[in-house]
Amino acid sequence: MCGIAGIISPAQNGDGIRLQQKLQTMTHALAHRGPDGEAHWVNEAKTCWLGHRRLAIIDTSPGGVQPMHYANRYTIIYNGELYNYTELRETLLAKAYTFRSRSDTEVILAAYHCYGVDCLTHFDGMFAMAIWDEQEGILFAARDRFGEKPFFYTRHEDCFWWASEMKALWAAGIAKKIQHKALLNFITPGLVQDPSDPGATFFSNIQALPPAHYLLFRQHTAELQLIRYWTLPRTTAPAMPEQDMLNQFRSLLSTSVQRRLRSDVPIGTSLSGGIDSSTIAALLHQKDIHLTTFSAIFPGFVRDESAWVKQVTEAFGLINHTTSPNADEWVKDFERLCFYQEEPFGSASVYAQYRVFELAKQHGITVLLDGQGADEVLGGYNRYLHWFLQELWRSNKATFRREKAALETNGALVNWGWANRLAALFPRLAAKQLQQRTWQQQQQSGVNRDYLATYGNKAYLQKPVICSLNDILAYTTTAMGLPELLRYADRNSMAHGREVRLPFLSHEWVTFMFSLPATCKIRNGFTKYLLRSSMQGLLPDPITWRKDKTGFEPPQAQWLQHRAMTGYMQDAREQLVKQHILDKRILYQPLQANTAHEAANSDWRYLVAVHTLF
Repeated sequence: MCGIAGIISPAQNGDGIRLQQKLQTMTHALAHRGPDGEAHWVNEAKTCWLGHRRLAIIDTSPGGVQPMHYANRYTIIYNGELYNYTELRETLLAKAYTFRSRSDTEVILAAYHCYGVDCLTHFDGMFAMAIWDEQEGILFAARDRFGEKPFFYTRHEDCFWWASEMKALWAAGIAKKIQHKALLNFITPGLVQDPSDPGATFFSNIQALPPAHYLLFRQHTAELQLIRYWTLPRTTAPAMPEQDMLNQFRSLLSTSVQRRLRSDVPIGTSLSGGIDSSTIAALLHQKDIHLTTFSAIFPGFVRDESAWVKQVTEAFGLINHTTSPNADEWVKDFERLCFYQEEPFGSASVYAQYRVFELAKQHGITVLLDGQGADEVLGGYNRYLHWFLQELWRSNKATFRREKAALETNGALVNWGWANRLAALFPRLAAKQLQQRTWQQQQQSGVNRDYLATYGNKAYLQKPVICSLNDILAYTTTAMGLPELLRYADRNSMAHGREVRLPFLSHEWVTFMFSLPATCKIRNGFTKYLLRSSMQGLLPDPITWRKDKTGFEPPQAQWLQHRAMTGYMQDAREQLVKQHILDKRILYQPLQANTAHEAANSDWRYLVAVHTLF
């Protein structure tokens, strides 16, 4: 886990010393991502500058230092972990490749030498990498399938620049040019991503390499190509006996957990009290592995999870450390949190996660396993239920009636009626109606009318056509939802020089889950049914069959009522009015301190937008 930065010049650059200094400025800005070392390299032609900040995880010896060279041709800078590097190394050894280190970095280089860009199909990992081919004058850069690791790039001063975080580009003198379409869509419906463009950021002059893509930049022609190398498979597998399905589910998830334990530094795990992180603890317990756990708790808050955390730690005899962020600490850390996040974030839940990684650092744990991804793949949020029932209503009325009754019994289902039946029959019309509703809400917001006329566009609010549960799960896994959470996790962990690993994002396990029908994910009134069934007898029953769903929520409304924070919120309104983004009438309306998951969270969005973008 590291920070990377680089510059490619289309021809030999007579200003090489200045660019070398720029590169050093970039890596200094990424110091938090790699506290264990810093190194730079420039080729003889003075056309390629590569920089690296190291967080040593696998092969902490000097043999793992980057930039790393291979075959007198390739040089790599790489951020991430290749979890199956041991197996891939054996495959390459059988092909007569040799290795000088025990690092996964060298395995990537050998795989690229062996397979070319197809090496990506052999990787199980999280990564953002850049490999310079000196012989061809080509930069190959790639990002993992789900986008766990970041990669930002831009063209500036006739050069191609890239880095793990945008703050490295800004440090080099690249301007912050706000993408006002993105800003408008954040402060109104609260969109943190652009559903129409996975490479968009909140800055018009900086792009993100989309997940599951690689790029080729040809130095001599300055030609840039972006190519998708993986798409989430959506083919339903033939029906199999339920026990076989459970066995395959457990086997793939257990393999994922096992691979993510490969580390030469101390490793622990997050524990929220929900079934996802508890499942990881249970699978580790099965292997007689007892890692230290870390939790954020909020005593006295209605959403506090400490009682659930205690059940898991007592069941498995775990050592658990807790952090209890409060309003004063939130105010103290708010600006720093915005600095690390770089772009707007949806709620104060980000801060709870930030503090968990800080806690791990205080206890000397460098790597944490975490349960992110399970909700999106397994249908864990109650908002998925109406799409599930719409699919059943169209395909199997008897199953629909049974599942609807079970969900109502468990208190999970509300307001399912004639509108849902129409949406089931006319999914394209439903998507257009949702788009129209969001557009109307935006038109009725407190945004300055001229600003809205300039940057508003209904097409920017396009909604997906959902015909099945798997459709919405695929959308939230790959387009809108999970990518946002992965960005938060990367910045929060790297802010403290920690690494986070996500067993529920093994692409093999995810592919298997998307081959299964909807009733494997939601059944008998429970979300994540297959996960719950697989944990029967391994987790305490109250955890396994827990009916309520808490989305890692802190007391945001209380924190926003802190005197300093209300001042920040009023200042944010005033700045946005001054910038002609909000109508000045907003200044005379009462401030709203809302909870983390409320839809009407305008003042939160104004606050975060100003402190991240301006």
